[in-house]
Amino acid sequence: MVILTARVGAGHDRPAYELAARLRARGAVVAVHDYLDALPRFGQVIIGDGYGVVVNRMPRFFDWLFYALEHRWDVRGIILTFLTLSERTVRRWTRDADVVVSTFPLSCQTLGRMRAAGRIGAPVVSYLTDPAPHRMWVHPGVDVHLSATSACAVVADEVYGVAVRPAGPLVDPRFSRAHTDADRTETRRSLGLRDDECAVLISAGSLGLGDVPALVHGALRNPAAHVLVLCGRNAALREQLDAIPRVTALGWRDDVPVLMAASDVLLHNAGGLSVTEALVANLPAVTYLPIPGHGRANATVLADAGLAPWPTTPDALAGVLDVVVRTSPLSPWPTDPDGDVAATVLGLAGERAAVAAAS
Repeated sequence: MVILTARVGAGHDRPAYELAARLRARGAVVAVHDYLDALPRFGQVIIGDGYGVVVNRMPRFFDWLFYALEHRWDVRGIILTFLTLSERTVRRWTRDADVVVSTFPLSCQTLGRMRAAGRIGAPVVSYLTDPAPHRMWVHPGVDVHLSATSACAVVADEVYGVAVRPAGPLVDPRFSRAHTDADRTETRRSLGLRDDECAVLISAGSLGLGDVPALVHGALRNPAAHVLVLCGRNAALREQLDAIPRVTALGWRDDVPVLMAASDVLLHNAGGLSVTEALVANLPAVTYLPIPGHGRANATVLADAGLAPWPTTPDALAGVLDVVVRTSPLSPWPTDPDGDVAATVLGLAGERAAVAAAS
């Protein structure tokens, strides 16, 4: 098995490595590759290192690019032509694969094109990590499109006429484990939280993207709120926020399942992996001041599906925080999914082996 991801934040990497772990647990041999390594160095810098810079410093351009890749064939054509430079390396990575999976939209395009042209013999799977589908996530050459939520599958069918199968989340299994009241109390005390405070966990991704201070101050409009901020690897952001009363700024953490179990609500601005993790952990989620491009698209899908409300003013946010902690989020998972992602991938490998044996 071969899985392609990309070091653009952590929202593509973590599902890729979670899938690899599940496949290995079932006896599969798995190789995970970073798609950016197949591109020229300048492409790696622009896409990988430039992502956070563009989102934070040029949000209007990022919004335009997201729209253009969806609606303008000329812009999309330029990007797709550039991506052909990755094909030689991708061909080497996938030469002996039984199934190839992508958790990154640009590699979905490359794999779909190569599969349609016969340059990849193995079935190709696209796993959409965002709640909102985008044209770059889907390709007619891809054999199977999967998503974490049924909400994503519905929108993909309506907008693109593409069958996207809701196959469940690819998150650390610790998010679904029950935590005792004693564990929750101990964690809250270690974070300086009082029993009567509403713990608002803010996640801005591994890069600390978006107007995070505005999220913090919006949440603090609720007098009962104590804000826990996951600043990722953004040390400057952590230093800025940690001096604010009723705010605990945290760096990169490996115990996010424990933090979610100790929190009362997730406040996010991107709608990607953190929301999926929260829904698995049965932690209510609220969107506020989403980042441009996929952040706003995700916010729309989540709000329309009833999975995460999207207040647009500080006062509205304060009110929503009061309400949402008293209710449970609607389940985004289908009641009878077509197996999990690992089962689907292994099933495709088995079908391919059966065809090869019969020929």
